[in-house]
Amino acid sequence: MPPPRKPLPQLIVFLLRHLAVGAGAGVLLGVLCLAVDLAGLRALLLGPGGGPLAVALFFFGLIVTFGSVAMGAAVMGLGRPRN
Repeated sequence: MPPPRKPLPQLIVFLLRHLAVGAGAGVLLGVLCLAVDLAGLRALLLGPGGGPLAVALFFFGLIVTFGSVAMGAAVMGLGRPRN
């Protein structure tokens, strides 16, 4: 029988929660950009020169960017006094 797992440290949970929020915002922005075909992006990604890899890279870039921004903003906001 394996030993019981220890819970994750509070800071890791804090960062993962903000990463998930940022990644969700990135996915939402990507879906909205493709839904309204912003600047012909949908036609470019799904056209003959694009494909699933282009769409995956588009969403990967948004998830990494927005997740990093959300985590960075959360960390920088840690030092603020709460009212």
